[in-house]
Amino acid sequence: MKTLLIAEYRDGKLLGTSSELINFSAQLGAGSAMFLVGSENALPGYSGKLYLAEATPATEFNPGLHKQLILEVIAKEQPQMVVLPHSSYGWDLAPRLALALNAAQISEVVEIKDGTLVVPSCNAKLRRQVKATTDISVVTLQGGAFTPADDPTGAPEVIKLEATSGGDIQFKGYEAAAATAVDLSKAEIIVSAGRGIGKPENLQMIENLAKALKGEYGASRPVVDAEWAEQSRQVGTTGQTVTPKLYVACGISGAIQHLAGMKKSEFVLAINTDKDAPIGEIADVLAVADLKQLVPILTEKLNAL
Repeated sequence: MKTLLIAEYRDGKLLGTSSELINFSAQLGAGSAMFLVGSENALPGYSGKLYLAEATPATEFNPGLHKQLILEVIAKEQPQMVVLPHSSYGWDLAPRLALALNAAQISEVVEIKDGTLVVPSCNAKLRRQVKATTDISVVTLQGGAFTPADDPTGAPEVIKLEATSGGDIQFKGYEAAAATAVDLSKAEIIVSAGRGIGKPENLQMIENLAKALKGEYGASRPVVDAEWAEQSRQVGTTGQTVTPKLYVACGISGAIQHLAGMKKSEFVLAINTDKDAPIGEIADVLAVADLKQLVPILTEKLNAL
């Protein structure tokens, strides 16, 4: 099998998702080539062919143009799979490619199992294995699902492509996201609430523990979706990415989307009644306990110090 990896370049910078694309292809046991609209001064560590179109303000985001360039590379490389990050760039470009290629599209892949791709379903409560039936498929990867232990190394064989402005989209520039009420990315201690807290009234005990630790409280997506906590408190790929010294996960099972947002924390304490919860795989300490009993005791002891 051969993959074509579509790296992402934004606002003059190569994004780190390129390493996840490379790791995915390696786990699949596939050969690969890479495509990038970017800069020769910012190339990924990669030992293979890299088709490079120099980015300009008019071409850095131009999905119609990028699609045409990628189709040219596909004609040369004949891959069986085109792989993109599951980002705004991938969301826009992947369906355009799938339609042009008459190919199956598999979105938000989180794992490879028995040679098939695993995707979440039912709001990430379940997972299913899927396999394309078309000769070529278009795949997007959930952020953080294929992060390598070490950054890839190597120097690619660069093949230049000519990118001219065109298409029906005129790119004006980037607009900064609105500032959130709470910037968890700067917090050294975070106590986060998951679905396991049971009811919105129990969020108070999470906030109390955070205060006792002189930190901030966060939340997983299900807690925010249920409107128990404001969106600015959300940790994960659709919330904030955090790297605190201490991360306390209360009643959080450990969906890929959440782990991607906090897995680089220096020390992780997880409190969960399920000893086999995925959060336990990255936790430094897993307390198998009822958080409604343990959290108030921890808070009381800390306040007594």
